[in-house]
Amino acid sequence: MIGKYSPDDWQAAAASPETQALVAKCKKIIAAMDVLDEERTYDNFMYHFNGEDKKPKVEVKEEQPKESEKSGKSFLDFMEEALANEDLREGTRKHKICAIETVRTFGKLNTYGDLTPKNIIAFDNWLHDGNRTDVTCYGYHKKIHKWVRQLYQMGEIPQDPYQVVTLKRGKCREREPLTELELNLMRNYKFEGKLARVRDLFIFAAYTGLSFCDTQTFDFESMTKKEGKMYYIDGGRIKTETKFFTPILSPAMKVLEKYDYQLPKISNQKANDYLHVIQMELHFRQKLTFHMSRHSFATMALAHDVPIENVARMLGHQDIKTTQIYAKVLRTTIERHATALQRSIS
Repeated sequence: MIGKYSPDDWQAAAASPETQALVAKCKKIIAAMDVLDEERTYDNFMYHFNGEDKKPKVEVKEEQPKESEKSGKSFLDFMEEALANEDLREGTRKHKICAIETVRTFGKLNTYGDLTPKNIIAFDNWLHDGNRTDVTCYGYHKKIHKWVRQLYQMGEIPQDPYQVVTLKRGKCREREPLTELELNLMRNYKFEGKLARVRDLFIFAAYTGLSFCDTQTFDFESMTKKEGKMYYIDGGRIKTETKFFTPILSPAMKVLEKYDYQLPKISNQKANDYLHVIQMELHFRQKLTFHMSRHSFATMALAHDVPIENVARMLGHQDIKTTQIYAKVLRTTIERHATALQRSIS
């Protein structure tokens, strides 16, 4: 209406009955809105002014936690709390603790907001630094993904980053045990100090089949039995809690006698570090790790025709399929048996 009149004519127009009636209507609408406690918005006013049938929709947004509040939560704390509530064997728990510590060392998956496909790929690249196999790296991801999936299902993160990345699963490396000739070379080599102690610990494991963690908890008085002239270890594996019964062969007994039946104590990482030095000193072709001692015991036992069921018991394997992995590399056994078979059918 204001645009209809010039400044000179406005005063007369404002005093006209038409304008006065319009002003009165507007005042009544505003007064009514105040009584009804309605917000003085343009849409609400025009609803009353035009006599519309429908009120303008008012969008009511549900109050949600701010994204920054969720994204800032500690993923490390969540994993530790979730692990504390899981009913696990001690060996499995240790493996999961190791996975959490790996994430902590990486340092870029600390919060919920860090759980992005980009960071998962960066974590995978970091894991593949040459010190871990594809299978080991995939195992870390498998454990961590379980907790990430829980957060996604709880609505704590907007997506499961593992669903949009492809990770290399890899295959287990073929077992590369030491031969008896290599074990003899290692036994007779003159090492000093810590190198000698790590070598002796390796030899003990290679002639008993014990894993590294089991050597570190070995107690001669409480864990051995004497049958005839031989001693046997009767115990349970720390990793799986599976029972095992294995002989202490003569090279292993010599190690025990050398240390007055108290095996040397050392961390797994340090032991493997010293084994790399021993490997270079002896010019071994394969990378020497402590776990190779266990492989060597298994293949040696099978090569000397110890039944695979007995080898499984010695090693504390829950499933004989695990023991069968060692049998796959025994070409010498196949050749010897094939020769005997040929003689029997000639």
